Amino acid sequence: MAVSFDLKGKVAIVTGCSTGLGQGICLGMAEAGAKVVGVGMSDPSNTAKQIAAMGGEFLWVKADLTSIDPIQGILDQTIEHFGALNILVNNAGIIRREDSINFTEKDWDDVMNLNLKTVFFFCQAAAKQFLKQGTGGKIINIASMLSYQGGIRVPSYTSSKSGLLGLTRLLACEWAKDNINVNGIAPGYMDTNNTEALRNDPERSAAILGRIPADRWGLPSDIAGPAVFLASSASDYVNGFTLAVDGGWLAR
Repeated sequence: MAVSFDLKGKVAIVTGCSTGLGQGICLGMAEAGAKVVGVGMSDPSNTAKQIAAMGGEFLWVKADLTSIDPIQGILDQTIEHFGALNILVNNAGIIRREDSINFTEKDWDDVMNLNLKTVFFFCQAAAKQFLKQGTGGKIINIASMLSYQGGIRVPSYTSSKSGLLGLTRLLACEWAKDNINVNGIAPGYMDTNNTEALRNDPERSAAILGRIPADRWGLPSDIAGPAVFLASSASDYVNGFTLAVDGGWLAR
């Protein structure tokens, strides 16, 4: 059964690769044997160093995903360097916090463009590559607890992640027949840059922690296993599902 989770010979693109969940996913993919293409604007040297230490292969493509312009170039560099694409993880995302009554158009557009628009067109480009190769492929979209819940003070983030849940289902319905699996992961409250403001607010942090049955904030390493599962042949009959990795938050 272990061979079902083996990613040797596979090539994975992971957006937002330098820190947090993206780094955890990159390390998990590399540990399972995949060659990793990390995409983002921040220096990924820490991620690259850890992958090199385990004998893995890592390529960084510097790109600003707030627009869809870099997508084809990222794919071209991936194919040129590694010869194929098998896995896409849409992890890059941003959040803006403000009362809805004061929320600006820029904060709406910035979040929606990166978290939803770019994700759709990256999925589309990856699917075209999978069809060209005739290999099928795996797409993993990183959603959120706010794909299921409303939250407060993050209207564009909640909208983008709710939209991503629906988009993941739609793409799975269209592409499952082509051996392309599209699924999602909805992280709970994780110890990452995106939640720094919450963790630094004693009242909010205590309220959040008090509701998590696991009694801790999640770690990037907690996402690695589910990501490897959804990227591997072990999940070949899993389509259109978004897996909560939340320490039991939604079960409470």
